[in-house]
Amino acid sequence: MAITAAQVKELRDSTGAGMMDAKKALTETDGDMDAAVDWLRTKGLAKAAKKSGRTAAEGLIAVVVEGGTGVAVEVNSETDFVAKNADFQSMVAGIAKAALPVADLAALNGADLGGKSVADTLTDKIATIGENMSLRRMEKIEGETIVSYIHNAVADGMGNIGVLVALKGGDEAFGKQVAMHIAAVNPAALSEADLDPAVVEKERQVQMDIARESGKPEQVIEKMIIGRMKKFIAESTLLSQQFVVNPDLTVGAAAKEAGAEITGFVRLEVGEGIEVEKEDFAAEVAKAAQG
Repeated sequence: MAITAAQVKELRDSTGAGMMDAKKALTETDGDMDAAVDWLRTKGLAKAAKKSGRTAAEGLIAVVVEGGTGVAVEVNSETDFVAKNADFQSMVAGIAKAALPVADLAALNGADLGGKSVADTLTDKIATIGENMSLRRMEKIEGETIVSYIHNAVADGMGNIGVLVALKGGDEAFGKQVAMHIAAVNPAALSEADLDPAVVEKERQVQMDIARESGKPEQVIEKMIIGRMKKFIAESTLLSQQFVVNPDLTVGAAAKEAGAEITGFVRLEVGEGIEVEKEDFAAEVAKAAQG
């Protein structure tokens, strides 16, 4: 019987199997959805579905630079052990290279990686390695010169933190220093103009509440807030931060001395923002015993 695209999609959604595997399962079982699920399970191709609910907060950041374009991707796994796996690292490196010509994460998931889409490759790797994994983020930057830096590198171009810096002028050595600064200090934005207004307003309200607790008059509080917000912006924006290489200079001043203009940056850290549910050891053992 003819297998429809809707049937293939339904089976993929319910099992996490790759498109071709789902189609083959339906073909082998004459379109019987339940039998197709069993067929995939017997072949070990439906493992991904069982693992998709587990938190993947470890993994790798990979960066690739080609000409005036740099890209950083985050691929997560459940454990740091998998991040050290050569097969996983090879896949992450391939995904990062596949990200260079695409515009966003959706396009990257559909990009070709050795004859399969990135999404299907990831699903197959989940079944093979036995852990949940996810392609979580992709960031791209363009500029006259792109410099990359990996912190806690486990292989070429990949590690725990990945940074890309776009420069006009200057040299790669200075760009590397700026990238290391970004990895260490984690600025929120390039300059005050690039800060999220909602973040600035939230900080202003917090500082207002703190200042009012002092019981000082409103006129005094307003002056206090001006100073506190100036400090917040200086500490939050790359160009205004004290340069870790030379704390006597801001990053912006150091760039000027180096004959460079920093036009943008990207910083990705594995697992940032992911909430991981922690269990005590006894709970872990009990859970494992229950299967």
